[in-house]
Amino acid sequence: MIERISYLRRVRAGLKRNPVVALLGPRQCGKTTLAREFLPAAAPNYLDLEDPSTAALLEHPMTALQGLRGLVVIDEAQRQPGIFPVLRVLADRADQPATFLILGSASPELSRQSSESLAGRIEIVEMRGFDGGEVGETELSRLWQRGGFPRSFLAKSEADSLQWRREFVRTFLERDLAGLGFGMAPAALGRFWTMISHYHGQIWNGNEIAASLGIAPNTARRHLDALEQTYMVRRLPPWHANLGKRLVKTPKIYFRDSGLFHALQGIGAAADLHTHPKLGASWEGFALEEVIQAVQPDEAYFYSVHSGPELDLFMLKGGRRIGVEFKREDAPRLTHSMVTALADLKLHRLSVIYPGARRYRLRDDVEVLPLKDAADADRIEGK
Repeated sequence: MIERISYLRRVRAGLKRNPVVALLGPRQCGKTTLAREFLPAAAPNYLDLEDPSTAALLEHPMTALQGLRGLVVIDEAQRQPGIFPVLRVLADRADQPATFLILGSASPELSRQSSESLAGRIEIVEMRGFDGGEVGETELSRLWQRGGFPRSFLAKSEADSLQWRREFVRTFLERDLAGLGFGMAPAALGRFWTMISHYHGQIWNGNEIAASLGIAPNTARRHLDALEQTYMVRRLPPWHANLGKRLVKTPKIYFRDSGLFHALQGIGAAADLHTHPKLGASWEGFALEEVIQAVQPDEAYFYSVHSGPELDLFMLKGGRRIGVEFKREDAPRLTHSMVTALADLKLHRLSVIYPGARRYRLRDDVEVLPLKDAADADRIEGK
């Protein structure tokens, strides 16, 4: 069993600071398993809304919840949006006899209710599948190939892993999206999802994608919104401060799980990945998610000037300005783009992530780091 220590710490800290903590993330990423570290499923305070009897009980949430004491876990909270106004009342009790850990996959209603009803009372912890810091550097290649969803990563064979991911895609489209409140035709969204896998790591071009699929640009945007809200894709915005230069102002699109990207691209075995034309884009997206997961930035962007200079990842964290470049090459060198980004963005630190094994400096504020160091937030931040 792989321990999710960082999430355990973040949830514990959140419950000390707030009466409600929301643990949000895609389905099958391990939220329920983590919650059972705090409270066993058989406990009377563990309420799973996928259980019909529990769902019926929580149709009257005040009656069901007001007498509970200690930690209360509510799993699949998006299935019963009526609980959120009640949680606000219970969270405001003077003696605070109970704290609440709510689990959910993202949905429009869950996002709206938690922000409106529980503002100032809730802390949100976003969860994903396994990362490099959890599985260890010896398993990075398998993590990249299979992705971080526990059942995919831990599958007995490559074939079993790929089959799990294909089934995940199918059930996500046919069942999960409807359950989360997204009224979209599964076949149409499936075609869109496959189409944008070809744009992984590239600038979003909604008009081009819409024309290719024969749909309206607004429909393409709604499809992208649905995949973003359910943690399937990341829309990385461009840094847009006025620097007196013509900046790219359209976001980039990344798949948040490399294993799902590979499944949609028809990449099965490791040998297939290393000969695939999307190899570089796959590696960059995987490394980018590893860095963002480790650093947990306040804000994240990319930087690109129409005339050429660009930076793959620009993060703001606690007042520091951190840049990251991803270079899938043997020995990265200092480039004009790096020097320009250091000056334009006033970076405190620039890290260059590559697949090699040796650390070395290109100048005092620029260090080349192996991919295995992407999970080391202090090293990325230059602390």
